[in-house]
Amino acid sequence: MIRSSFRAATIAAFCFAAALPVLAADLSVKAVMSPKEQIKLDFADGSKHFVLMVRREGKAQGSGLLAGASVTEYGYHDIIPGDGGEPRGYLVFATPDGETVYVKWQVRAVFVTGADGKPKLLDNGFWEIAGATGKLKGLKGAGTLHIRGVSPTDREFELTGEIVPAS
Repeated sequence: MIRSSFRAATIAAFCFAAALPVLAADLSVKAVMSPKEQIKLDFADGSKHFVLMVRREGKAQGSGLLAGASVTEYGYHDIIPGDGGEPRGYLVFATPDGETVYVKWQVRAVFVTGADGKPKLLDNGFWEIAGATGKLKGLKGAGTLHIRGVSPTDREFELTGEIVPAS
């Protein structure tokens, strides 16, 4: 009797779960961001410490809800070269259909020795949706963020994770 009750409960749970819509959608986008405005504070104490406030722009390529969107970074990068740093800010995604998604991000910058013996920067962190407009209002999501230098001025932002529409 216990065995058949367990089997019936298992079948019922499976049928219920199969009937639920899958709401989460994967996100995997990259955007090469070029500076449009920046303000830099260089510490004059020999530490090479600097703070960079920057507005960069780019286009999201990849898959998921934000693919194809224009992206603007409003960033605050507090860096001590060779030691570490704590970049953070917001990415504003303007979707092709006129909606806006605000993404809050934070990264920990860690310098390591590269294969060539020179310092290599690891910029890894996380992102989360902080707000959205129109039909995307109430959107939720989070994931990982990697920032890579692709030129002396341009940075590639790579976001992966999941996005869930408002219920």
